[in-house]
Amino acid sequence: MSVGGARRFARLRQSLLGRRYWQRYRFTSGNEVKLLRSGDEFFVALVERVDAAARDVVLETYIFCYDEAGQMVNAALLRAAARGVRVRVITDGVGTARLPMFDEWAGTGIEHRIYNPHIFGRFGFSRTHRKLAVIDDQFAYCGGINIVDDYENNGETLPFRRWDFAVELQGPVVNDVRQAFEVQWRRIRVGHRPIDQLEPDLTPKTTASLGSLRRRRRRRNEELWAGGEPCVAFVARDNLINRRAIEKAYLTAIGQARSEVLLANPYFMPGRKLRRALVYAARRGVLVKLIIGRKEFKALDYAVPFLYRALLRAGVQIAEYEKTLLHGKVAVVDSNWATVGSSNLDALSLMLNNEANVVLVNDPSIDALREALLAAFKDARRIDQAHYDARPAGERLLNWLAYTTYRLAMKLLTVGGYD
Repeated sequence: MSVGGARRFARLRQSLLGRRYWQRYRFTSGNEVKLLRSGDEFFVALVERVDAAARDVVLETYIFCYDEAGQMVNAALLRAAARGVRVRVITDGVGTARLPMFDEWAGTGIEHRIYNPHIFGRFGFSRTHRKLAVIDDQFAYCGGINIVDDYENNGETLPFRRWDFAVELQGPVVNDVRQAFEVQWRRIRVGHRPIDQLEPDLTPKTTASLGSLRRRRRRRNEELWAGGEPCVAFVARDNLINRRAIEKAYLTAIGQARSEVLLANPYFMPGRKLRRALVYAARRGVLVKLIIGRKEFKALDYAVPFLYRALLRAGVQIAEYEKTLLHGKVAVVDSNWATVGSSNLDALSLMLNNEANVVLVNDPSIDALREALLAAFKDARRIDQAHYDARPAGERLLNWLAYTTYRLAMKLLTVGGYD
């Protein structure tokens, strides 16, 4: 490794030893949260903030298309760079094509880095599936919305805009989003070291101090929750640190649910722990409603129904959403806990991809998200247990075969980590 590469690696290693990224997540109060429904609301808000930026704009996305939406965002980034704002963008090597606008960026001073340019790269099979932006350290965005036209999907026109969400954030949580971007920005530039060599060596002293920090953070979180004060946590996961942070956030909320769990996800293939948590919640009398997206990944359309049997028998209510493309990864528990983000509930998102969610507790925006989930459940096709049990033998065999094949593939990709 060159001297410059060694220095960059040392800086990254030091940053990873910082408490923020070994603490899973922290809750902060004093934030403002605005729920954004669909790309229409998100792009307007994002462009407005970028146009008002005075110092710095960062953006990370899985997909950046050069369609109408992409051109609108691209134009705002170019305007910002032209007036001296530092603009940095991270795109995924598979999710985003090599677009001509990247050459234009280089000529205007926009800094651009690609995460894992090939299917199998320095970071293994993983992708950056996060959708993040921070402007002047005052505003941050997190959600499931890519930079792509709301009505377009793989060359087809959708009947209605995508069902998806993001949040605009102000307050202390903005710094957590910013720091996550900075770690990713530096991480992409660290030589060619395998990802497992980036894990810091923790001495007993360091481990002890981290344990103390975790305990203090846990107490602080509990104080915020108990006080009923609105609070927000930014939760990020990748292949290096916090590998199960988002899954654990779901497990904690569902495990503590007392009245209601509303969950929507397009890729619903969670491991045993999360499925068990949903079953146990339903059995203890919690109303559990799942909204499953379809027609985005054919293999999952066949594989996911295999999971319905145990869920239905426990009393979980399931509906498949086909009104348009369901792309939102959101949940509400007991009307006082919610999450909005990029993480699907499958092995890729829970084990391999870089993901980011925001967790909200006692925040006023939770009511609007709950209403949207209930409306989507009403618009979706309810799965009736009697009809499900009466499926033809051929369909049941196809579901089992698709599920088994998917599970085996994910076991191989996650080196046995997917359960």
